[in-house]
Amino acid sequence: MNIFGQLKDWAKALKTQISALYIAYQRPDVPLISKMIISLVIAYAVSPIDLIPDFIPVLGWLDELLLLPIGCWLAIQFMSDEVWFDCKLKAKENPIQLPENRWVMWAIILLWCVLTAWLIYLIWPSFTGSV
Repeated sequence: MNIFGQLKDWAKALKTQISALYIAYQRPDVPLISKMIISLVIAYAVSPIDLIPDFIPVLGWLDELLLLPIGCWLAIQFMSDEVWFDCKLKAKENPIQLPENRWVMWAIILLWCVLTAWLIYLIWPSFTGSV
């Protein structure tokens, strides 16, 4: 199998994992810390804004290639094996299609803008020399 086929299989497996995490999030027997990590992973996966923009060759995909699998792995570590295998089985049988909600997209964009403005507000005095 060529490298593009392997990457396609890996991306499909990651999509199944994210669907399984979404299913796990809805279960009451999943620990709160795992649910918090799942929230961050899913929000980042569906976010239209990345830490490194995707139009930058190679570097643009590094955040997805590193952050999403690490987040998935971390969320899985806090739940029991039985729960995780059940969620994976359900995700393979019936993959989750996340709704395309324009309001959520704009809320995420607004959140990123507010965080950016806040960061600029915090660091601006160090550039202008005023305290």
